[in-house]
This record gives sequence, C-alpha cells and structure tokens, in this order.
Amino acid sequence: MRKPTAARLRLQLFALLYGILIVASVISFVQAGDFQFGRKPLENLFKTAAEMSHPSLFDAWFGNPHLEFTNDAGVVLRVDDQRLVERRYLAGLLDAIWITLKVATLGSLLAAVAALPFGVIAARNMAVPRLLAAPVRLLLDAARAIHALVFGLLLVGIIGLGPMAGILAIALHSFGTYGKLYAEAIENIDERLIASGLVLGMTPLQTVLYALPRTLLPQALSIHLYIWEFNVRDSTVLGMIGVGGIGLLVSEAVSLFQWGRLATLLIAIVLLVLSFDRISRRLRVELAARTR
Repeated sequence: MRKPTAARLRLQLFALLYGILIVASVISFVQAGDFQFGRKPLENLFKTAAEMSHPSLFDAWFGNPHLEFTNDAGVVLRVDDQRLVERRYLAGLLDAIWITLKVATLGSLLAAVAALPFGVIAARNMAVPRLLAAPVRLLLDAARAIHALVFGLLLVGIIGLGPMAGILAIALHSFGTYGKLYAEAIENIDERLIASGLVLGMTPLQTVLYALPRTLLPQALSIHLYIWEFNVRDSTVLGMIGVGGIGLLVSEAVSLFQWGRLATLLIAIVLLVLSFDRISRRLRVELAARTR
C-alpha cells in the first residue's frame, strides 16, 4: 500500500480542522442559546411573505387613485393618488440604480488602475527584491481582507455621506483583489516567453511589459469585468450606510416596514445583477476566445 503523500496529508488535516470548526461552532451556538428564531417566527414569516407578494410597483398602474389615510377615530387625514405616488417612487428608484452603477463603475476602475503596478511587484516571477515585494503582498492581502462595508463605514465618518465614500470604499477593497489576480496572471505567463526575453537581454519586467498587450491585457480585462460584477452587488449594500443608491431605499423600506416596496427593490436588484452578470459573462467568453 502506497504511503500518503504530503499533499494528501495536508488535505486530510484541513478536512479534520474544518470538521472540528463546524462541531465547535454548533456547540458554541447551542451553549449560548443563539439557536432560536424569536417569538412567533412562522406567523411573522407568513405575514411578511404575504405583504411582499404584492410588490408596490404594481400600484403604479393598479393602485387606488383615491387612497384614504385615517386615524384611530376614523377621521380622514389625507387622500393620495396611489398610482401617482408609486410612479414617483419608481422614478426615484431608477435614479438610485444609476447612483449604484456609478459607485461600482468608478470604484472598480480606480482600483483596477491603481493595483496594476502593485500586481507586477507582487508577482513571484518578476524577481523583485524581497524587501519591496513582501510589503506589497502584505498590503494587497490587508486590502482584500477588509470588507468594502468596513471601508465604507470608515470613509463615511471621514468625508461624510454620499457616493464618494462608496467609490473609495469599493476601490480600497477591490485594490487588493485586483493586485492578487494581476500577480497570478503574470505568474502564469508562458515561461518560454520570459526565457526568450532573457536570451535577448531583457529583464523579467521588460518581458512582461512586452507581453502585456498580447498576453496580459485580455486577462486584465476579464479580471476587471469579474470584479466589477461583484462590486455592483457590494454597492447596493453600501447604500445602507449613507452612500446612497438603491441600498438607501432598501434601508428606508425595512425601517418603515414597507414590505411591498422592499419586494419591488429586491426585484430591481435581482434584475440589475442578472443583467450585469449576463453581459459580463458574455464579454469574458469573447475575451477568452480571442486569446486562444
């Protein structure tokens, strides 16, 4: 019988540690009493589901044009045209979607450009001095480890509410991801291409710069599309902390228990992400086909 290899032993050790982590997590939750779902969870679930089954967007066409609001005594406080109110809300939703797209787009572009030289330095086949490469890799790891939401909370406190905080939060978090993926793409360059450049007297960096238009540029564009797609999702969450966009509307709907409007917002988010996912995936396939 063959002895297990070092790789298999490491994999088995990881599986064992993972199993221990799961068991310890479950035991900890049970001991702390955190495995509970509040009072009347099923009743609350059915009530919320019933309200969300009627998205408010339908009221823009089928709502009550003479909706009365009364107090506990039955006195009419005001009368609204529900159709007009919801149409105005949908117009505001379109503006919020545009803000979300701007935050994701500009944040992703800023990170993509800023991370490129750091990715080159972090690549292990670039023969960059360790004193320079090690801090750069640490910086990329740190930026990637901190979620965009944490950066957003920090930046809102520094520069105030608004889309700029979201753009910078997306950029700071994505900076680490872009840098790591750039470095991996450079490390996967055909070794024969680097060897031929060295034979011609070129440095590894000069070889990469020479190969960039033909080899790295399509991969860099594919990386950009992939991260941009994720940032569209993250920018919706950042809206909840004051960045603006569709996330702000979600926060307002939840705070006011407007489940019909929340259903409309969730539909808009799903359609936005699915549309972007389809476009991004198609473009990545086209880029992959061109590099073959």
